[in-house]
Amino acid sequence: QVQLVESGGGSVQAGGSLRLSCTASGSVGLFAAMGWYRQAPGEQRELVARIFAGDSPNYADSVKGRLTVTRVNGQNTVYLQMNKLKLEATAVYYCTAVELRLPRTFAYWGQGTQVTVSS
Repeated sequence: QVQLVESGGGSVQAGGSLRLSCTASGSVGLFAAMGWYRQAPGEQRELVARIFAGDSPNYADSVKGRLTVTRVNGQNTVYLQMNKLKLEATAVYYCTAVELRLPRTFAYWGQGTQVTVSS
């Protein structure tokens, strides 16, 4: 059974930084893509950033320039460096991954980690 384990969430003041980490456990090949979504209270889950194997990362417009997603080469580990955090970044952040076992595609989600930004 594949699990995504997140860490690094917490509380920070506006303008501060946090680094989220996500590592896969279980028997799985190299993910085709890994990334992060977030869900604020009363809002829909939205894409924050994702990175495909062998490609450049892409970001939601609202986080460009302040958040950076990186992936360890050849490993199922992804990070989200969050700088200059704003109040509206408060949300549960979910790690996600996509595994290709053609012709099927499998998507995995972590349990979520809370990020709270205060003034």
